[in-house]
Amino acid sequence: MPTHKAVVTAAIGLHARPAAIFVRAVNETGLPVTITKEGSAGVDARSLLQVMTADFPQGCEVELGISETALDGRLSREKAKEALRTLGELLESQGTV
Repeated sequence: MPTHKAVVTAAIGLHARPAAIFVRAVNETGLPVTITKEGSAGVDARSLLQVMTADFPQGCEVELGISETALDGRLSREKAKEALRTLGELLESQGTV
């Protein structure tokens, strides 16, 4: 499973506007991305409600992932890794805005 770790930098964590921006970016990839923090089950990063309910506060390290079953001929592992890296960069840049 391709994964990428990132740190949530938005002052309010993944709530309200930062969460909406992140979820919109995930949906634009068209990929079934999950977001997980240590000690809890992963949630569907395409769902604003699930992301906000899971409570990802500022400074929280998260792991973004895409299931191996989502990878097929049109979606290579490298493209999946690149998408996760881009989403991770988004999470880490939200604290600088």
